[in-house]
Amino acid sequence: MKFSTVAVSSMLLATAAFAAPLTSKRQARNEARRLARAETRSVQRHSNPPYKPGTREVINFNETSEEEYSSNWAGAVLIGSGYTAVTGTFTVPTPQSASGNGGGSGGGFGGGFADSSSSYSAASAWVGIDGDTWSEAILQTGVDFIVEGGQVSYDAWYEWYPDYAYDFSDIDISAGDEIKVTVEASSKASGTATIENISTGQTVSHTFSRDVEGDLGELNAEWIVEDFEDGDSLVSFADFGSVTFSNAQATDNGSTVGPSGATIMDIEQDGEVLTSTSSTSDSVTVTYV
Repeated sequence: MKFSTVAVSSMLLATAAFAAPLTSKRQARNEARRLARAETRSVQRHSNPPYKPGTREVINFNETSEEEYSSNWAGAVLIGSGYTAVTGTFTVPTPQSASGNGGGSGGGFGGGFADSSSSYSAASAWVGIDGDTWSEAILQTGVDFIVEGGQVSYDAWYEWYPDYAYDFSDIDISAGDEIKVTVEASSKASGTATIENISTGQTVSHTFSRDVEGDLGELNAEWIVEDFEDGDSLVSFADFGSVTFSNAQATDNGSTVGPSGATIMDIEQDGEVLTSTSSTSDSVTVTYV
């Protein structure tokens, strides 16, 4: 659920249904952060929980074995209790601009939700704790794949929602690199987010030890490819080919588990299914179709 340079009023509209109201003090602090980030980033993006296709209604899963469809999430979600770590490794794809899907062509959501005016296509791969059946806080980290003006770029980030996401520095990411993403909760109010570029040997990590703005529920573990928002609209969802989270593991009450039995999600926009997801005992694969 990544936030960056989005206006506070838009952020409040998008989060009102699933987060506690922001205090005026937090609004002021977040606005200051937003303005600082606006000076260095052209992409004004943020993530959301999974929405039912064509709406802003958040999907709350119930350990279903049936495939679910979302406007913005594809992947696998474990639902239970006591999830304190999630990890997975994927190969960075080379995304291509995709036209004609709901994220870039408008329609289907109302209120301009899918009427993106952004000039780029993108997708984001991440792992996280919480975000579906628990929305007070989310610990997550991942990589964005962006195509703009024919140029491909990548953005590594970490977040403790409902605060904004922040970019990792000192890590280079290129197509074909093998990336390991990991989040670990040391308590319901502290933890770490780590991204390791196995191909280059670079590792970056951020520790959340104080001043977080919500407690985790430790109810969800997930491996996700997302179509995020720019302002109030989903961006054009990039054709990312395929992303496989290998060595996909979560820590559940001290035991290591894989994505077996997870709820599978795929992205549907304007009546068209854009992804196909499958899982095994130790992997989750999301493919653009």
